[in-house]
Amino acid sequence: MLTEYIFLVFTGAALLGCLAMYGRQPLIITYIALGALIGPHGLGLVGNLELLDGAAEIGIIFLLFLIGLDMQPTALLAVLRKATTVTLLSSAAFFAIGAGFAWLWGFTLTESLVIGAGMMFSSTIIGIKLLPTTVLHHRHSGELIVGLLLLQDFLAIFVLILLLSGAGGQLDLAALAKAAVAVPAVTIAAFLVTRYLLLPIITRFDRIQEFTFLLAIGWCMGVAELAQALGLALEIGAFIAGITLATSPISQYIALSLKPLRDFFLVVFFFALGAGFNFDMLGEIALPALLLAALMLGLKPVIFSYLVRGKSATRELSWDLGFRLGQISEFSLLIAFLAFDTRLIGEPASLLVQATAIITFLVSSYIVVFNYPNPIAVSERLRRD
Repeated sequence: MLTEYIFLVFTGAALLGCLAMYGRQPLIITYIALGALIGPHGLGLVGNLELLDGAAEIGIIFLLFLIGLDMQPTALLAVLRKATTVTLLSSAAFFAIGAGFAWLWGFTLTESLVIGAGMMFSSTIIGIKLLPTTVLHHRHSGELIVGLLLLQDFLAIFVLILLLSGAGGQLDLAALAKAAVAVPAVTIAAFLVTRYLLLPIITRFDRIQEFTFLLAIGWCMGVAELAQALGLALEIGAFIAGITLATSPISQYIALSLKPLRDFFLVVFFFALGAGFNFDMLGEIALPALLLAALMLGLKPVIFSYLVRGKSATRELSWDLGFRLGQISEFSLLIAFLAFDTRLIGEPASLLVQATAIITFLVSSYIVVFNYPNPIAVSERLRRD
């Protein structure tokens, strides 16, 4: 049964992926669309999602581990100086817009807050994938985009900690307080083990790539399990494990080695997300999803452009950045998934965030592909590797 599901997921993703490439769309849309098409609410070819849930969670664990690996302390300090004000002000604005819209539409206060949290972030996948390499590494716009996305990742981790302390439809303040103590405890312990045990081992045997690969996976999963034992989520432990290895001289090698493994499991995660989309409720959330997506697509570029222009960016650069970050994030999907899983929100609220994310992914990708330099532009004039 599992092998049949894996066949359907990856063969189907490859076929739809061809269409996505010709249509200049991010592959994440392919995975979600495939899940909706052949999942329990579609053709029913994949009916038991429990078989895929474990693999989906592993994908998120590796995703957060790699995000941590990319957070070099020196680069992080430089980013904080450049992008903190813009990130905090923009996130607060998007949160207020999303939460206010949901509240006026009739969602509960808790659901409105979660929906608002889902609107705070922009897509790292779309933002980075559609940014030319020369801009990404050598220009002010690339630095600003990476800085904003990096700080948004930090905020997203904080939101996930809040959500994972929720149970039975309300936030557990005791669990949140426990998490506030456990996070620094796990971080300090992980830094000490990394410095006095892990890095000496890596330095001694770094030529044996297979061992380094296994050591990285073992470290990621080990810290994740420690975090879970202390009342945190596996994902938070994986993020801490990545940060503690970021200063290692082979951190980028580890990141490159694990990316194919991460991508394998993330395909399953986004497929499962699409497969869980209940089409019976589409009529209920279609109109608010379209309106909320229109709000985000219209206001995000304006707000980013205004805030970035205050940081000495030109008008052209500020609009370029605003449109590149004009969608909501894959983290928004994760927030909706976890909030529904912990019963903080109902299914309509979760589906609203998912549908809004998909709409903004599609429209934002087309805006960038047809108007700004990117690696998959239709026009030769705009195509930049």
